[in-house]
Parts: sequence; structure tokens; C-alpha cells
Amino acid sequence: MRYWWVNHKQTFRHEFEGRYIWSPKRKRDGSRNRFYDFLREVSPGDVVFSYADGRIRGAGFATSYCYTCPRPAEFGHIGDVWDVVGWRVDVQFRPFSQPPRPKQHLALLGPLLENERHSPLRTTGDGLQHIYLTSISTTLAEVILGLAGPDAQILNSSHLHDGLEMPLVERELAGQQEWEEIEQRHILSENIPNTTRKSLISARIGQGLFKERVARIEHACRITFVNNPTHLIGSHIKPWRESNNEERLHEANGLLLTPTADHLFDRGFISFEDSGDVLISPVVDLVSLKRMGLDPQHPPRPVPFSTDQKHFLDYHRHEVFLAAA
Repeated sequence: MRYWWVNHKQTFRHEFEGRYIWSPKRKRDGSRNRFYDFLREVSPGDVVFSYADGRIRGAGFATSYCYTCPRPAEFGHIGDVWDVVGWRVDVQFRPFSQPPRPKQHLALLGPLLENERHSPLRTTGDGLQHIYLTSISTTLAEVILGLAGPDAQILNSSHLHDGLEMPLVERELAGQQEWEEIEQRHILSENIPNTTRKSLISARIGQGLFKERVARIEHACRITFVNNPTHLIGSHIKPWRESNNEERLHEANGLLLTPTADHLFDRGFISFEDSGDVLISPVVDLVSLKRMGLDPQHPPRPVPFSTDQKHFLDYHRHEVFLAAA
């Protein structure tokens, strides 16, 4: 179990009541933000403390791994400054009835905060809003729980399953459905020829013209080596939602994968080196992985990628693969 601290601001109500945390993948200038990337390290069972308006408002268990999800519609105009593509982690937040105010406990918290690698608070006790999510030490977490009093009992491990009313797979599918609705609206609203629109709609589900183009350079699944096209999906290397229309139909931006391999690749549980060697995320469930045809002890034979494919793979490794730093 790890402990995390999230500094909410204008989105506190949406995230706390909606029981999630969300961030864009990159800053406005396109650069990486380590405090956004930290979402990719959260695991189910980790504890997340919620800070807003000068108080530690509550805490809860993370009930999912990080997954790609569109910017929440409920953010409204508040979220206009952020990209629509982001990271989301589901958290079963519970409020503290008497939220501790760090400023009133600086004598106790101050020395502990000084030892934090990325302290979420200033020495004055005010929140550092540029730090969205950061990990905190067990010692600091225990002190916060002590300040919260009886409310801290909600973080007893026996309550973890209270946050799992919706199975993980259903939450993941809900996020995918949000993307489906957004992408469908985008395609229908674009001023493009009908033939292009039909090709894009087919490519969105890994079929049609896109799959035909990918089949020119890919002839079998790189994980299972199934080569019957009936059982293969044209899987985008650079995700559909993050590609422009040209990239969405580009043959080098695709692999032919069986449905289970497509799931692993699309969700960032696996990726590939330029040499064709498979990369496996440390957060993947190894039992499930073997049942889906990928045994880490006996990885598939590597097949090198083309120069154009390597360009898209570099994006996948850095932006999708969950083990990327």
C-alpha cells in the first residue's frame, strides 16, 4: 500500500463526489508533468488524501489502476485550459467530519513535510497547487490519520471492498464508452468527404481500410502468431484518440493483434522495443497475462519493426505503456 496526496482546487467537488482523480497527460506547452504522471503509479488499495481550501477534506482507497479517460464533462469551462486526453484513477473518497487544517498543526507536520521529496504544502501550511498528485510517507500519513480522529476508521482495510460496487472491468468499459461517444461526435461533425468519414469510422474499430493497409506490412499477431485475418484486429500503435486523421489511417500506425493481445497493447500493459522484443508492465496481472497467451518466461519471437513503425512505437512506449517513467 502507498499513500498519496492530491491538491484539488476548482475541481474538488467534481472529483471528490464523483470518486475519482483526473489530470491531463501533459501541460499546456506539451511538456511532461511528473505530478500528472504519478497517476500512473497508483494501484488499487492505495490511500489518497484529498486537500482543498486549506483542509484535508477526506481520504479513500484507490479502486482502479490509472486509465486513459476524456476530460470529465462536469468540469465545464473550468477544464477548458486542459487537453481532452487525460489520466483517471477511481478513488472511493469519504469525507472527514472535522477536516484537519494543516496550518493549525505546523509544529507537528512541519518537520515531516521537510522530509518529503515532493512536499504538497508550503512551510506556511498552504497547498502547492502546481503539485497535483504526490506520494507521501507512511509516517506523514499516520499523523494525518491521527488528526482525522475516528473518521480514519474508514481507511481500515476491511472497508476496501466497499469501494468495489462496480467491478473493475465495468469501470474500464465505462471509460471506453465515453471515448466512443466523443469520437463518434467528432467524426460526424467534421467537414470531410463521406468516403473518408466511413473509412475513419471503420478504422476506429480496427477494421476496413485501415486493417487492409496494416496487413500489407503485418501478417500475424506478434504475441500469438495467429495469421487468420478473421481473428485479428487492426490495432493502432499511437492511440486513435491521440492521432490526427492521417495517422489514424496510416499503415505504419498499426499492428494485427488477436483481441486479447489488442487489449493488452491498447491499455498499455505491454509494448514493444524497436527490435520486436515485448515489454511487460510491472502492474499487469501475470496469471491473466499467461492465460491470454503471453508467458513472460517464454516471450514470443521478436520481429523487428520498420522505420515508420518505430516512430509510432516511440509514442506508445512513452505515452501509453504504464511502466514508462
